[in-house]
Amino acid sequence: MMIDTLFFDLSGVLYTGSDTVPGAVDAVERGQANSLALRFVTNTSRRTRVDVMEDLASRGFMIEPQQIFTAPAATKNWLKVRALRPYCLVHRDIQSEFSDLEQQQPNAVVIGDAAEGFCYDSLNRAFQLCQQGAPLIGIGYNRYFKLNSELLLDAGPFIKAIEFAASVEAVIIGKPSQAFFQQVLDSCTADPQSVMMIGDDVFGDIEGALKAGLQACLVKTGKYQQGDEQLITGDFHCVDSVVEAVDLALADRIP
Repeated sequence: MMIDTLFFDLSGVLYTGSDTVPGAVDAVERGQANSLALRFVTNTSRRTRVDVMEDLASRGFMIEPQQIFTAPAATKNWLKVRALRPYCLVHRDIQSEFSDLEQQQPNAVVIGDAAEGFCYDSLNRAFQLCQQGAPLIGIGYNRYFKLNSELLLDAGPFIKAIEFAASVEAVIIGKPSQAFFQQVLDSCTADPQSVMMIGDDVFGDIEGALKAGLQACLVKTGKYQQGDEQLITGDFHCVDSVVEAVDLALADRIP
């Protein structure tokens, strides 16, 4: 089926650390110029949605706020709908995302990439709350991410530890959750089969998209490591960068 919508991951696809992927700005502009619907979906849990918008604009990406879907914002909405009081084990830079929620006497646990905040005391507090019946909510389930030239642990391993210790199963709000992909799909009323997810995480981006019924394209930038494309089953593309991914999407549209 012809592709009419693109979902872009951000870190590792459009940029890596402070470096914008060569040709990424032009690739996004070509998608816009050829009437593709574009959405930008990220599990980043170190920056607020406003920070993400400002960073993309500073790199030259012309994107509307309604095109951006972040897992922290989706997590906050999930908590608000259920009137939960979260214990937030998250990065200090996104604590403001949850500041207007009641957090005294928490009855839920939220875990994102807390960086140095992952210490015994904080993880033990999360474990105790979950053992007492508090739901465990993961902003994402990524195993690791790439920052500049280093691979760094993401929130997934820490969520897994609490699941194991407290004998609970986390509710994952961001990728690879099918509910997260569906939220983005609902924003553009797209047929899932006409949507291609472009990402560097073979599990969170590619496998998650395939399970949600989307097409997918793995790029060899960001956290990609040789052989990642062999780690999951299913039909998907694997190309050098977002430039080639957009080329694929436009192949049937440009005479």
